[in-house]
Amino acid sequence: MENSKIKFIDLFAGLGGIRLGFENIFNSNGFETECVMTSEIKPYAIKTLQHNFKHDFLAGDIFEISNEFIPDFDFLLGGFPCQPFSASGKRQGFLDTRGTLFFEIERILRAKKPYGFILENVEGLVKHDLANKHDEIGRTLSTILYTLEHDLGYKVSWKVFDSLEFGLPQSRKRIFIVGTLNDKIDLTGNTPVLKKLDSILDKGLPTLESKFVEKLLSHFEISELYGKSIKDKRGGDNNIHSWDIGLKGEVSKEQCVLLNKLFKERRKKQWALEIGIDWMDGMTLTLEQINTFINKPKEELKVMLDDLVNKGYLKFEHPKKLVKESTKDGISSYREYDETKPKGYNIVTGKLSFEINKILDPDNIAPTLVATDVSRLAVPDGNGLRRLTIREGLRLFGYPEWYEIPTKEYDAFDLLGNTVAIPVVEYVVSRIVERIKNLDNIDSALHQEHAMCAD
Repeated sequence: MENSKIKFIDLFAGLGGIRLGFENIFNSNGFETECVMTSEIKPYAIKTLQHNFKHDFLAGDIFEISNEFIPDFDFLLGGFPCQPFSASGKRQGFLDTRGTLFFEIERILRAKKPYGFILENVEGLVKHDLANKHDEIGRTLSTILYTLEHDLGYKVSWKVFDSLEFGLPQSRKRIFIVGTLNDKIDLTGNTPVLKKLDSILDKGLPTLESKFVEKLLSHFEISELYGKSIKDKRGGDNNIHSWDIGLKGEVSKEQCVLLNKLFKERRKKQWALEIGIDWMDGMTLTLEQINTFINKPKEELKVMLDDLVNKGYLKFEHPKKLVKESTKDGISSYREYDETKPKGYNIVTGKLSFEINKILDPDNIAPTLVATDVSRLAVPDGNGLRRLTIREGLRLFGYPEWYEIPTKEYDAFDLLGNTVAIPVVEYVVSRIVERIKNLDNIDSALHQEHAMCAD
């Protein structure tokens, strides 16, 4: 067994996270591993892969790699993107998946017939393209499983794992689909290990210095900011609005109460009926309507509201009506101001350009890291706030300290936002290794299909 070499290919490699977990477990169990082909198209991902791994065959777009150029291998690894199938999962193999990235996995497995594979995807794949809302899985996953099992002859199992249960302080749910030629791999039985965000954070790093952070810290203690979001589009106990920190100008306590009340009231359907418009999530309310839930003399209330308009927290405008039009593609709809209705006050909403949109709680966990938002995450450090570092981002996925991403910060977080949790991969691979160790003749089991293909 110690002389057995496991060959594999790594498709849609990204940071090489599946490869890293795969090699860690096989190597620690006495197997030699060899990556005979890696496929990736992002230039900064390729640069990172070259920096951290040895490559004999680093290929580009998998669509351009024909079967004859792919060396024989034992396992296919692939964190492929989720795509809808044109035939909506009618279980017709190639006819269903042609043109998608899963098709490339399918045609390689069909041509090379390796011993097994490990596929990873977002949790949403499970119910993607549901035929009926009560179905356990959607047509996309149904087609994938049918193809792997019935068309290609693999014994397949799948499970959704949350990185939170594997000692990583981040909730990241991903589906793993595993198949071998011999047996279904049992993916159950992992014992949850939970850790706090503080376990991966560095201390004493330079903090942010800006007017925004200054405003934030002038209104809240650091500990009061733990787990808070900063946005004007939604509310809730864990949300801080621009007016709570006087971002556009200081407001009184009475004005804060007014804004918070108006923020919720403007979403109630009763006002749409009273105004005579189709309901929308956030409507203009007149002075008289606001006066029904803010008990103040009308003249004083108007002064407060107009001051908030001048500072940019509110806008004074006509309500919007829903307009429907017939087009060659069907019925289209849009909103436009209804100047026949009286003007009223509405919150200025939308994604404002806050340099921070969430402050992480060291005593809790991080949300699922998403490339587009991670640059606006902040962590408490001493008496200040700073950005999450790339190193801390890597730790949230279980990458070792030697691993480096030699790219721009934005590109690095883009790669992290699409990578895998290493401990989850290691657990999945450990279940495969456990099965392989029980095979009577490992080399024969792994390589019998290559001989069949050669014949």
